[in-house]
Amino acid sequence: MTPGKKNTTVGRIIILSGPSGAGKTTLHDLLLKSPRFARRVVRSISATTRKPRGTEKDGRDYFFLSPKMFEFKIKRGQFLEWAKVFDNYYGTPMSAVRAELKRGKSVLLCIDVQGGRQVKAKAPDAIAIFVKTTSLDELRRRLQARGTDSKESIALRLKTASEELKQVQFYDHVLVNDTIEHAVAKLEAILEPVLL
Repeated sequence: MTPGKKNTTVGRIIILSGPSGAGKTTLHDLLLKSPRFARRVVRSISATTRKPRGTEKDGRDYFFLSPKMFEFKIKRGQFLEWAKVFDNYYGTPMSAVRAELKRGKSVLLCIDVQGGRQVKAKAPDAIAIFVKTTSLDELRRRLQARGTDSKESIALRLKTASEELKQVQFYDHVLVNDTIEHAVAKLEAILEPVLL
C-alpha cells in the first residue's frame, strides 16, 4: 500500500435501513445498477427457511435452508444478523459477505433496524444509512399510494415506523428521501469518498 493512499482492495458493508415505504429497496436497486458503483457494490443474498416462490433459485435469490440447519447456523454464530418473521427465519450469512469483501467488493444490505444494529455490533466499520421520508404523513401517503396494504396494515407500518425512527442515532447517516433523484444523489455522495 502506498503511503498516503487508502487501501481500496477491501470492501465495506453498507447497511440500508428504514421504515417500510421510505424507499430503501428502490435506492438499493438503483445503487446496484449505477454505472459508478455497479462494479464495486454487490447485493447481499439472505438465507431463509421459507419455501422458494415462483422462479426463485437457491444461491441467486436466497439461500434456502431447513429450520434445523438455520438454527444450527445461529448456534454456530454464522449470521451477521437474523430474525424470525412470523413462522420463517431470515438472516445474512457471514461467510458469503466475507467472501465478497475479500474480493474487494462492498456488500449492500437492505435490512430492518433490528438487523442493522446487529450488523453494526459485529462490524463497527459498516456504513449504516437510515432512509426516511420527510414526515410520517408523507410516509402514510406513500403507503396508501402503493395500494398493496389494508388500512390496518398501514396503521401497523406507521406505528412500527415511529419506533424505528427512534433508532436513527445508531446510524452513521440519515438520508431523507424527498424525491428518488435527490435521494440517489445523496446516497452516492455518502458512498463516493469511501468506495471510489
